[in-house]
Amino acid sequence: MSEFKTGLEFAKQQDQNDILKSYRDAFYLPKNKNGEPLIYMTGNSLGLQPKETKQYINQELEDWANLGVEGHFEAKTPWLPYHEFLTESMAHVVGAKPIEVIVMNTLTANLHFMMVSFYKPTKKRYKILIESDAFPSDKYAVESQLRHHGYDDKDGVVLWKPREGEELLNYDDLEAILEAQGDEIALIMIGGINYYTGQFFDLKRITALGHKYGCNVGFDCAHGAGNVQLNLHDSGADFAVWCTYKYLNAGPGSLAGCFVHERHAHNRELNRFTGWWSHNKKTRFNMRGEFDQLPGAEGWQLSNPPILSMAAIKASLDIFKEVGIEKLTAKSKKLTGYFEFLLNDLGEDAIKIITPTNPDERGCQLSIQVKNANKTLHNKLTEAGVISDWREPDVIRCAPVPLYNSFEDVYQLVEKLKTILNE
Repeated sequence: MSEFKTGLEFAKQQDQNDILKSYRDAFYLPKNKNGEPLIYMTGNSLGLQPKETKQYINQELEDWANLGVEGHFEAKTPWLPYHEFLTESMAHVVGAKPIEVIVMNTLTANLHFMMVSFYKPTKKRYKILIESDAFPSDKYAVESQLRHHGYDDKDGVVLWKPREGEELLNYDDLEAILEAQGDEIALIMIGGINYYTGQFFDLKRITALGHKYGCNVGFDCAHGAGNVQLNLHDSGADFAVWCTYKYLNAGPGSLAGCFVHERHAHNRELNRFTGWWSHNKKTRFNMRGEFDQLPGAEGWQLSNPPILSMAAIKASLDIFKEVGIEKLTAKSKKLTGYFEFLLNDLGEDAIKIITPTNPDERGCQLSIQVKNANKTLHNKLTEAGVISDWREPDVIRCAPVPLYNSFEDVYQLVEKLKTILNE
């Protein structure tokens, strides 16, 4: 018997009982022309702005105005060690140790920097394994790495594909690929959650499998960070990268995050690109000495960080620190389960959810395949006051984010979808 019920009253009751309900008011909700809140379901593309963000950024602007260069030491949050104020909170969000995490650069840039260190091709072992429907930027990045090292970018990419007629990837197929080609694969680089289907992969299982065949293993967790409990340290992955503008609500194009497992923390032999921010903090400003690499993920930094972007990240991470990723994911599973229940109530002849039904194999995104529909349906949904996301050829992605979406949001979304389908 389902724990959920149809009807608006049930949704309102769930919102009343929600221990995180007050956090909705901590964010700006987009409004229509009449000033009414829209139903925002695209936190998987761009998270909403926390109301405190402006204050955090303004503080840095004031300190810059009043202190000039002395802000590096005398600002309310000194700029010189600013990235360090983000590390502990970010490490908790992604399930890592502080020494394993750094906020720096942007997502695909970090992916390239990680591949400098962890993609080490040889004449025999040079291939990179990715999922067949990886996010395009990941695909382009690995192809360019292959070309950079002098390999053919088609021959060098191994695709983990779903079975015919299926949308989701099967671990038996991954094992079969590795049994056949494992000694030729240098790197496995998978999206922690697939952007299209919403499938959350078993990072620990994939890592163990890759390491068994001598491959390095990394993950793009853009759709995982702030959405699911990634447990990156326990996964054993060599590295992971993620952005902060989706579920981490740090603003468009904001800085990204990077994880390097602690077993690599003191390995000075590991190839990498370097810059002065990866140099020993105590002697960084001596300027004349030889390079002295920092241990841990900090040792992959290049430049001094952009403080205004980091201020926005700090504003969001302070909310995550207050709430805790455990409470967020608990609400997320319930909210997404309710969404799934209402969609299934529409009937299988209308829609198909291609995201896994097991709550442990997904985050808050549900990818909805609408039968015999094109983008017109998505456009009608937008006109009805729902901000969702269309992905070719026939999927609407909706992500009820537990920090600011309500059960009533979900109810109203499905009601609007039902009305459009019945037209």
